[in-house]
Amino acid sequence: MAYATTNPPVLITQGIAGFRIWKYESVDAATLVRVAGYFTNGWQLGMRANDIVFVTDTDSSNATTIHTVNSASSSGVDLTDGLAVGTTDTD
Repeated sequence: MAYATTNPPVLITQGIAGFRIWKYESVDAATLVRVAGYFTNGWQLGMRANDIVFVTDTDSSNATTIHTVNSASSSGVDLTDGLAVGTTDTD
């Protein structure tokens, strides 16, 4: 799937100065979400370089990754490759 502006990242918290923390949920895998330009309206939403983004793939895997915003401009946002969080449940 492609990014839809009707399902934007949600701002979780914002400090007085510095980075923001975002949450994004989609059936798209992190390997798609992290690609430059995926968030077409990220700049307009307030995403900036060094912000943190939690991405959850809501398909059957429910995998969550943490990314930082590598760059942001009016043409789109680019996320770092990301770090997987708690994807193994052995019970």
